[in-house]
Amino acid sequence: MFKAEINSLSDLKPIAAKFIEAHPNDRIFAFYGSMGAGKTTFIKALCEEMKVLDYVTSPTFALINEYETEQRGAIFHFDFYRIKSLSEAYDFGYEDYFYSGSYCFIEWPELIESLLPESTIKVHIKEVEGGSRILESN
Repeated sequence: MFKAEINSLSDLKPIAAKFIEAHPNDRIFAFYGSMGAGKTTFIKALCEEMKVLDYVTSPTFALINEYETEQRGAIFHFDFYRIKSLSEAYDFGYEDYFYSGSYCFIEWPELIESLLPESTIKVHIKEVEGGSRILESN
């Protein structure tokens, strides 16, 4: 379990480093939070900490972005906000990604929850009064 309070953007880098350290063997991360809670922003910080070589953006329209890293192989970043049915996840072969051994960062997992591997780490980001965020993982 991991818990951190993010008070400003300058907190992201050290919290991302501690988050990765807290989950050394985990690869599938499902990010829960309301619109604007900071899911994409935190995933960008994780990717930066993991030395992603590509520009990190939300895959809202593409559903999935693939990023290369210097030493950790591929990272797959999913955004299921616009998915209309589970069949769309089947159509792009979600299992090839989820069971690849690569890092998978999933935004809006509520829409495909029944497809998530049992080992998925659920990460909740909640906005609190004053604009801070509380980040917790199981």
